[in-house]
Amino acid sequence: MDVVKDLLVLLHLLGMAAIVGGWLVVRNEPRVVPPILWGARAQVVTGLLLVGIAEAGTDPVNHPKVGVKLVVALAVAGLAEIGNARQKRGEPNPTLVQAAGGLAVVNTAVAALW
Repeated sequence: MDVVKDLLVLLHLLGMAAIVGGWLVVRNEPRVVPPILWGARAQVVTGLLLVGIAEAGTDPVNHPKVGVKLVVALAVAGLAEIGNARQKRGEPNPTLVQAAGGLAVVNTAVAALW
């Protein structure tokens, strides 16, 4: 089970890197690029799986922290999905991309500093 947990942690970190890296690349001309969208999706899915594994095992779970991180991750994913949908319709909204990238950094700070 440790191998599965380690792989999920790796995928979770890669999702964060995709969101933040993608956001940094397009900051001057904000738009939703596939790494931001797929990274946001990966963050939510792998985060939920990691909490499920922790709950099933003996690892302690900080429920308030997990709750805050889940809300922020869902906001990032929602902003990325809405931004992508609007972009496909020809109505780009740079504010959504900036908010998604900024919230991804906030979520990383919560993970590291809480």
